[in-house]
Formats: sequence, structure tokens, C-alpha cells
Amino acid sequence: MKKILKQLKEIRDEFLHKVTWPSWDELVESSIVVAVASVIIAIVILVMDLASQGLVSFIY
Repeated sequence: MKKILKQLKEIRDEFLHKVTWPSWDELVESSIVVAVASVIIAIVILVMDLASQGLVSFIY
């Protein structure tokens, strides 16, 4: 049981003192980049799906 408690204490100490957390501005900027990239990828997949659907319906 002591080993488990020691491990949990070390994990807590690492999260509080050794991890470099991003600032709020960095977090917002990264979130915007991820959202924009997700929308762009979704649009590309939509275009590819519509093109392949049109090609298949043209062939058959």
C-alpha cells in the first residue's frame, strides 16, 4: 500500500511542479488551429466522397 501511495504522490508532484502547462493564449491558439484543420479535412473528405459517388453513378 505504501508503494501505491508513494507513486500517487510522485504523480501529483510531477503534475504540479515538473509539467510545463501552456498559457491561456497558447491553448486558445492551438484549439483554433485544430478546429480549422478539422474543418478543412472534413471538406476535403466531403469533396472526395461526392466525386467518387458521381464517378460510380456515371459508370453504373
